[in-house]
Parts: sequence; C-alpha cells; structure tokens
Amino acid sequence: MSEGLAPADARPAVFVVSPAAEYATVLAAELPGAEVRWVPDGDQLLREAHARIPQVAVLYDRVSGTPLPQVLGILRQRAELAATHWLAVGSSGLGELLGAGADALIGDTTPPQALAAQVLTLLRRASQQTQLHERVERLQGRLDTWEHDEQVRDQLVHMLVHDLKNPIAAVIGLLQIIEEDAGLSDESRELLRLCRDESQHLLHLSVNMLDVRKIQAGKMNLRRELMFSPMFEEIIELARGDVGSALRERRLSVQVARDLSPVSADPEILRRVLANLLSNALKHSLSGSGIFVNVQPERQGGGVLISVRDEGEGIPAEDIPNLFAAFEQSRLTLHGRFDTGMGLAFCKMAIEQHGGRIWVESVRGEGSEFCMTLPYAQDVEDDEDDDYAELLI
Repeated sequence: MSEGLAPADARPAVFVVSPAAEYATVLAAELPGAEVRWVPDGDQLLREAHARIPQVAVLYDRVSGTPLPQVLGILRQRAELAATHWLAVGSSGLGELLGAGADALIGDTTPPQALAAQVLTLLRRASQQTQLHERVERLQGRLDTWEHDEQVRDQLVHMLVHDLKNPIAAVIGLLQIIEEDAGLSDESRELLRLCRDESQHLLHLSVNMLDVRKIQAGKMNLRRELMFSPMFEEIIELARGDVGSALRERRLSVQVARDLSPVSADPEILRRVLANLLSNALKHSLSGSGIFVNVQPERQGGGVLISVRDEGEGIPAEDIPNLFAAFEQSRLTLHGRFDTGMGLAFCKMAIEQHGGRIWVESVRGEGSEFCMTLPYAQDVEDDEDDDYAELLI
C-alpha cells in the first residue's frame, strides 16, 4: 500500500480524528510510508493542524468536543491547508461534513485495506496539488521579476530618449544656422545638410520610441480636431518639412480631394504618421523616383483614404505580415541603413487609436503603397447628439 508515497525522511502526514487510537493504529499498518497520527477530537485537531500540516485528515463522525463540521469549516479557511484533503468516515452526519468541505465520504464498515486505498488516492492528489501550487508560485515569482525588469527597462528607455530629444533638436537648429552662412563652400554645405538629415532621423526615431511606449501604456491622449481638405494639405506640407531636405531628390506629388467630409483626428499625430510614411518611402526609393500622396474619400464611403506610394524596391511578401511590429522587421534600405520598423509600428498604433486601419500593398521591384483610413467625424457627432438627447430626457 505504500507504493507512490514520499520517502521516509519526508513522509506525508495523515491525521485520524477518531474516538479511539486503534483506528489510527490499523490504518498505520496499511500505510507504512505515511506518518499516521491519532487525534482524539475536533479541539485537538485545531491545535495539531497548527503544529503539523496534514496531507489527509480522516474524520470519523463520532468524536467528542466541538462538532467536526464546525472545526472543518474553520480549517478550510486557512490558506496553508488548501492542499489538505478531508475524508469523512461514518454512518450518520456525513452530509454536514460534506457541506463543511469534506472531499470524500466513506462508510465506517469499510475494510481497512479499502480505507487505506482511498487515503492513498487522496495523498497522491494532495501531492499533485502541492506541486502545482509550488509551480504556480515559481511562475508568479518569475512574472513579478519580469514585470519589474520591464518597468525598469521602460523607465530607462524613456529617460534616455526623453533626454536625447532636446540636445538633438538643438544640434539640428545650429546646423541649420551654419548651413545658411553664405561663405560656405558647396561641399561643406552638402556635409552640413547630411548631418542635419541624419540628426533629424535620430530625432524621429527617439520620438517614435517614446510614443510607441505611450500608446502601449495607454497614456497617449488624442487632441482631436475637425479636419477638412485645406488642413490635410497643410499637414502634408508640414510633414514634408519634417522629413528633411533629402525629400527634394524625389518627385513628390500631392493630391487632396476637394470638399472632403471632416474627420475627427489629432493633427499633430497625423502629421507624425505622414512624416514617417514619407521618410519610409524616401529610404526605400532612389533619387529621382516618385512619391505620391493621395487623400480622397474611401470607396465604401465610411471615411477618408490616405495613401503614400513610392517607386522603390518594394517589400518581400514574407516581410509584410510583421511589417508594422516594432523591432520585428529590420530591412536594409537602398541607402545602407537598417530600418527598425519603429516608425511603422507607431503609424499602426496611432491610426488604430483614431478608429482607422492601415495596410500596405507592395510588389517586389515595383514599389509600395501604404494606405490608411480615418472615419468621418459624423459618427462621433451622432454619438454626442444622442448623449445630449438622453440628458434632456
């Protein structure tokens, strides 16, 4: 009967709460691998359970002192006894023990071998539950450690990137002032332009990292405005300036449909999205090729469709599924710079936070077209009108 029990130096405890010690003696003979301890009544069980946690407690219905259902109800509330299994034995009053939390019932005429087999089954269950609980605690400890490390990493990234923004912006401003010096040679002016473009790229990368973290943490609040056709033209022009002078080496075409229905969007965030898409088109196309920005009503009529198309290298089909995942898609650009994908990750999160969607259509060697939709503001206004009507009612 001892097969499957723990070694002798770590024997499981079995309490036998019975009117006479012989009940425990008989069971102990059938379970040599367990420490079988006799407990005379419920009051003693309360004391013994504090000194030694039993894996199984056998509760006979005819014991003196505090009623066992009441004692079991108290013990069931103790967290350290969560893995203990309770076996009620008797011919009467078992319903109350079952209601108090007994795991199994058995008659008091059951042969000792059958009783021992039932106890052995409960010991195995208790051992499995204990092992599972220990595993959960270890996993929880690892999770807590991971969450702490992730929080420290986020704080470090935020601190580094945030502290980089101001000096990079200052460098860009100083380079622009020096570049305007009429005494500079063409070669020096070209080098300064290159330095300014690279600094601008570094600034965009830093800001994107910050904003991706903000969106993931739910800390970016959109400052929505009603946007009409003229505002789209203005934002595209601002985004064009954000990309830098290298965009002059491309044939940029901008078409914004007249009299667009308004969308509710954050102009600054949308400007950043467009700057990222223009920068992406710049990095993956050659000098003299075209970049085409188009803003028009969506075919289904639910919003505005904005697209940025280039005549560049295109995107391999196997790269497209992970293209908008930060750090998941690193592609070597035509200009020898690795694209981390952070800018596209920001675009996806920002557009989805607006209630829109973004996707890419690309053929290798034929260029790429990034498309995104923004819903019309009418739906937002209708919701506000409904809320206002409810208040009036």
